[in-house]
Amino acid sequence: MLSGMLVEDVEEIVAHLRVTGFDSQTVEVKSGVGKEIRPTLSAFSNSGEGLLIVGLSEADGFAPTPGFDPASAQNQLIARCQQMTPVVRPSIEIYDLAGSPLLIARIEEIPTVDKPCFVTDQGRYGGSYRRTGDGDLRMSQYEVDRLVEQRTQPKWDEEPVEEASLDDLDEEVLAPYLRAERERRPKTFAHGDEQALEHLRVCRQSAPTLGALLAMGEYPQEFFPRLTVTWAMFPGTSKAEVLTGARLLDSETLTGPIPELVERTVDLVAKNMRTGALIDAKFRTEVPDYPLVAVREAIVNALMHRDYSPVARGAQVQVNLFVDRLEITSPGGLYGNTTLATLGSAGVSATRNQRLATFLETVSLPDGGIVAENRGTGIQVIQASLAEALMPPAEFKSDLTHFTVIFRRRRVAPTERYETSMDRVREIILRRESASTSEIVSLTGLSRTSVQNAINELIDAGIVEPTDPPRSPRQRYRRLPQ
Repeated sequence: MLSGMLVEDVEEIVAHLRVTGFDSQTVEVKSGVGKEIRPTLSAFSNSGEGLLIVGLSEADGFAPTPGFDPASAQNQLIARCQQMTPVVRPSIEIYDLAGSPLLIARIEEIPTVDKPCFVTDQGRYGGSYRRTGDGDLRMSQYEVDRLVEQRTQPKWDEEPVEEASLDDLDEEVLAPYLRAERERRPKTFAHGDEQALEHLRVCRQSAPTLGALLAMGEYPQEFFPRLTVTWAMFPGTSKAEVLTGARLLDSETLTGPIPELVERTVDLVAKNMRTGALIDAKFRTEVPDYPLVAVREAIVNALMHRDYSPVARGAQVQVNLFVDRLEITSPGGLYGNTTLATLGSAGVSATRNQRLATFLETVSLPDGGIVAENRGTGIQVIQASLAEALMPPAEFKSDLTHFTVIFRRRRVAPTERYETSMDRVREIILRRESASTSEIVSLTGLSRTSVQNAINELIDAGIVEPTDPPRSPRQRYRRLPQ
């Protein structure tokens, strides 16, 4: 019997196939062993283990294949496995299902350093497949390149940006960095700053490197216009709602070096997420939808660990706020020995952009502090801050092209209510003798329309009154005497 598989498992799997009528992400059914089985061998080897069941006809509702010879099919399968690079070595068992023989083969995922597994006579770029749903999809050149890149340390962040010069680095950031490095390793500077810049990979061939430009540049987008963060706030739970007529509530493309991108993105999340208020007889405690410690860590990770290879430089980091969740997506999947199963585990860490990470360990944020510790603790920090806020753990999705962090919005506690625009406007007016619309807009960050609508509601509720006749340019609002 196959390792880890019970008789009931096979029977349950086949019963499920007959109910659904199609294969699954981890189960593929074939009536026999032909060339068309090779993409499945490749896909399971590259995308996670899978079960191959031979001897059932999908066209006939997964009924047994008439005259199926399992011994012959086993020999044919072994021959097909030999036609793969590297050779696929499945665990194979002949199984009897209610008097009908089946060939059951478990295909294990191969180590990262051996990927991609491909059909030999189709070549690496034509014969590499990945599993998606119930199908085997041929990998794109980008996906194959990312797998091959896993075998060595990428050095795109050390690539010189030939159109740029040292003048494109921010002196207010570069100078403190060099002072700190000079104190740490004076020998590096023994032959002058110019050679030290080369040793530190701030420059190569007299041009700043990509990593230095991203961490310390004044405006990296002059040379890489798409290395940005896109921010979008959606009115519902999916992007599709925008396509059906609803409009984005807010959107923006953020530019600048990574330290600036981090701060501006966190500020946008803080400004646009809702804040709950736990209110008892004496105290009011603000409870945000998403702890900003976790948000900041996820954004830093997205910018530091994303794919910066040439073909990925047209893709941005995306930060999307929905009514029920916050998603942060970066180009490129997990790198090295890190998998979704080991993500956040102690001692398991891999850095795709080593030089960039080194810069970000030293470069300061606009308000002080360093951008990243790069100690392999980012995921742990995210999960710990979510747990402290009594929120569910972050969810992670990864494939060869993207990595996504998902924060589920905190549920509202029974003793909690959300602070509305009217609540915020009411609090401003009640704390002052009076306030104008412009003053309230400035203090709350709300739009003028939202403020005016809130004021009108407060007037209708008998809480607030205007100080001047309608349309007066001196119009202010104050608490209505009780």
